[in-house]
Amino acid sequence: MDLKRSLMMKATVVLIALGLVLAAPAANAQDMMRGVDLTSPAMVSAEMSRAEVEAMLARASATAPADFTSKRLSGLDLSGLDMSGAIFRAARLNKTKLMGAHLDRAILDQAWLLEADLTGASLKGANLFAAQMPRARLDGADLTGARIAADLTGASLKGASIADAHLGADMRNQSMGLMRAVLRSANLEGLNARNADLSRVDLEFAVLKGADLTGASLKGAQLGGADLSGATVVGTDFEGADLVSTRLIAPIGLDRAKNFDKARNSERVIRE
Repeated sequence: MDLKRSLMMKATVVLIALGLVLAAPAANAQDMMRGVDLTSPAMVSAEMSRAEVEAMLARASATAPADFTSKRLSGLDLSGLDMSGAIFRAARLNKTKLMGAHLDRAILDQAWLLEADLTGASLKGANLFAAQMPRARLDGADLTGARIAADLTGASLKGASIADAHLGADMRNQSMGLMRAVLRSANLEGLNARNADLSRVDLEFAVLKGADLTGASLKGAQLGGADLSGATVVGTDFEGADLVSTRLIAPIGLDRAKNFDKARNSERVIRE
């Protein structure tokens, strides 16, 4: 009996340890900024000039795109450059000016773009997986068809487009924890989100006034305190969305929305 009890105790310890290991990624999946010194030279300086960036882009080809992996490019003015297909994996682009830049199909996975200015930039089909973009400016930017699992807390996307983009959590592949876009307290006024996947996305306190959510999925999304006044919700799927204190004043097409009766806290919606 003593041997059996000893083996059971060892098995329990192993299971607990395994559980802690598996739980850790879930807790830290989109918390890359914890413990990072955002004022360090690695986060605020540039190791290349605009001219050097342009030279790398000039040498690039469709089969050998410009690769800026882990490069420090913070604070540079790269406005208007055509960087389509370039690789910026884990690059630092904090407070970098990218107004009107072309970043179509660019790889920005795990990149740092704190307070970066992408006003009017084109990011069609770009990959932004685990990118850190709090307070970034993307007003008028085109992210059509992009894959966005980025932290965009406090960002501005006024008049931007995420049509056909995928911002939701892919529940078939969550080995790193719940990876999806975070748009908490973001300004999304006039956003074009037609047919976008926003399932399980964090939209708490986001401003979505006049946004076009036609055909979008908000399944399981967090919309607590969000403002959807005047938003178009024709065909929008609300199944499982949390609507506690959500402002739904004069929405367009609510009678044609999907699964609104299956949303959570719909009785706590603010309608006037």
